[in-house]
Amino acid sequence: MGWGDRLLLGAALFLPPRLTPRRIRGSRHYRTIDQYRFIGWFLAAPVLVFAVFVVSPFAQAFFYSMTDWTGYSAEFTFTGTENYERLWNDAKFWDALRNSLLLLVLAPLITLSLGLFFAFMLNAGGRRRGGQAIAGVSGTRLYKIFYFFPQVLSIAIIAVIWSRIYSPRSGILNEGLRTVGLDSLRQSDWLGGRFAVYCVLAVLCWAFVGFYVVLFSAAMSSIPHEIYEASLLDGATRPVTFFRITLPLTWGTVRTGWIYMGIQALDAFALVSIMVPEHGMDVLPSYLYDKAFRDGQAGYATAVGVVLFAVTLLFAGLMMRLARRERIEL
Repeated sequence: MGWGDRLLLGAALFLPPRLTPRRIRGSRHYRTIDQYRFIGWFLAAPVLVFAVFVVSPFAQAFFYSMTDWTGYSAEFTFTGTENYERLWNDAKFWDALRNSLLLLVLAPLITLSLGLFFAFMLNAGGRRRGGQAIAGVSGTRLYKIFYFFPQVLSIAIIAVIWSRIYSPRSGILNEGLRTVGLDSLRQSDWLGGRFAVYCVLAVLCWAFVGFYVVLFSAAMSSIPHEIYEASLLDGATRPVTFFRITLPLTWGTVRTGWIYMGIQALDAFALVSIMVPEHGMDVLPSYLYDKAFRDGQAGYATAVGVVLFAVTLLFAGLMMRLARRERIEL
């Protein structure tokens, strides 16, 4: 088969049969193409959209990260790895990276642990009633609404509310500590010192734990009660049923939730920008924003974005690899 026929064979994937030459239609390869043409037509549009709006921006970002582009003009000079060398020696970048990694590790761990605990209590932590060996606590629906409430609030509203709570002068936190006689624990600046990242961490956990309570409750509701009843008849306690039955059967949901929460933790830009005063603390997205729009260093900011992309990709890949288990069929 010559190059001309090969080109026609490739074009046959997108051409209707009546426009394809007879000698091409008679080949063995064409029959394979004809079998998958319908799938190819449907995949062409999404692949094109993905390439244009996802792959292309990432490729452009990587290119601009090796330039001195200011973001305010079309002129730039290729500088190679100079921006990455600056990152290596930039103390503020390392502070922002450390804060982002701290949120990445602690936020999913705390949020998902609380979500699993509350969901298990709501679905299997109540007393026996109605002839059931295991049941949720009374008022389960009301509790779910209560836990889920932060999810209906805008992240900007959440940040403003908690910035008032952390206010050193009239904030509920300092006033509460004073009321119970713990004046020594009051801080003059919760969001400007070493506690800033932990304050943001607390808000992240509070804002998202309700989502995971509902998510894990839905996953746990699909577990047949007969499995719990059999384990209780064998003398298993509630903690044992959680670690031996509930957690393995909902592990796929937990793994997906862990990745999603990790991405949310890395994207703490809105919380930090609204809650934390300037220079109180930085995470990678806020540091990127400052460099791009305050300092006019778009090329350098893009290098920060490439690092953020690498951290996110590495985190998702590690979680998919390390948390992989055999699927349990009921």
